[in-house]
Amino acid sequence: MLRMNAQSVIAKFRPVLLFALMAVLIPSAQAQTFSVIHNFFGGSDGASPQSGLTLDNRGNLYGTAVSGGNGGGGTVFKIVHQGSGWIFLTLYSFDTRLANNGIAPEAAVVIGSNGSLYGTTEIGGMNGQGCDTYGCGLVYNLRPPARATASALGQWTETVLYTFTGNPDGAHPEAAVVFDQAGKIYGTTLQGGSSNWGTAYELLPANGGWTERVLYPFTNGNDGGYLTGSLIFDLAGKLYGLANSGGAYGTGTVFQLSPSGSSWTESTLYAFPGQGQNGENPAGSLILDGLGNLYGGTSYGGSNYGGTAFELIPEPNGSWTYGVLYNFVFSGNTTPGPLCGLTRDTAGSLYGTTFGDGAYGFGSVFKLTPSDDGWVYTDLHDFTGGNDGRYPAGSVVFDQAGNFYGTTTGGGAYGYGVIWEITP
Repeated sequence: MLRMNAQSVIAKFRPVLLFALMAVLIPSAQAQTFSVIHNFFGGSDGASPQSGLTLDNRGNLYGTAVSGGNGGGGTVFKIVHQGSGWIFLTLYSFDTRLANNGIAPEAAVVIGSNGSLYGTTEIGGMNGQGCDTYGCGLVYNLRPPARATASALGQWTETVLYTFTGNPDGAHPEAAVVFDQAGKIYGTTLQGGSSNWGTAYELLPANGGWTERVLYPFTNGNDGGYLTGSLIFDLAGKLYGLANSGGAYGTGTVFQLSPSGSSWTESTLYAFPGQGQNGENPAGSLILDGLGNLYGGTSYGGSNYGGTAFELIPEPNGSWTYGVLYNFVFSGNTTPGPLCGLTRDTAGSLYGTTFGDGAYGFGSVFKLTPSDDGWVYTDLHDFTGGNDGRYPAGSVVFDQAGNFYGTTTGGGAYGYGVIWEITP
């Protein structure tokens, strides 16, 4: 899925927040029961959710579907508990006839301090003007209606914060945005920039709007190219991310962006060596623990060719030590390994999904538990490709009770994907 060019992705519409530093403060959980809590039917609810979900402080879940909806260009949705069940609410539908407002929201939404939602669409924004007709994508904000009830939320209001033009600012943002403490927005683009291999960018509030600044244009050389995941901050204000291609061996990098006066300096922390045991083509986002260690996943490579989960440890001399935590097993079916970031609980265990690994080749949900002898793998669910869904591309998210949630891009009762829950 990720070893692709932008044109092939566009052809199918390419079907938090402050300082995401340390472990998400969630209880350690052992999954017992898998259930589907929503089947996408490809209508007003949307189709093919590509990202994971976002949880608010009331336990409500938010997400995006890359296509479908009343306008055919994807949806932003909310799902809330009602009694023992769930209510699905479409908050906003992107309209293919109104491309200036965006099409194909592939990234997860981020909840702002005022309760509004921030996100990106991968295409749209400039109808008929470059970037394959529909536009190069944009950053948006959604605000709830002034009056709303749990059963009748109404349509939320979209404001376009920034529209990408391709060069030099970037094109086709696939990842969620992140805020700094001053309220500035940071993100990545898959393509565009001066070399057309993607950018890391910053949006600054100015005169009631937003101004974009390119922090770094990637070249697909030693720095990497094709940025599919979000950026994360450390406590010193440095940014970290993954490039899906490029690097010394052409199969991706882990990079750092450090503020230096009024500019930013890029450093490549690790270049993936290809089909060897260390994996290739990293996807999604990194997470950072309290010791400054980075964790992530690769979609290919490893000793079993099914991708890897990895760790990068900072050393006192400024170098980084790379280690493979687990080698996933290639099933022979599509992109095998994780296309998303990992989630860490308070006990230090890591959770995630694989896109095409698992017993049936349709993906899996897994847990990695640290032990004295390394990391212990636990298979929490193998997707069958049927009613339980197939091909999960997003991260998992936990609630305070230890239940965790995610999405699949396909399968389910109608074939358009599902939202799933695993309860302890």
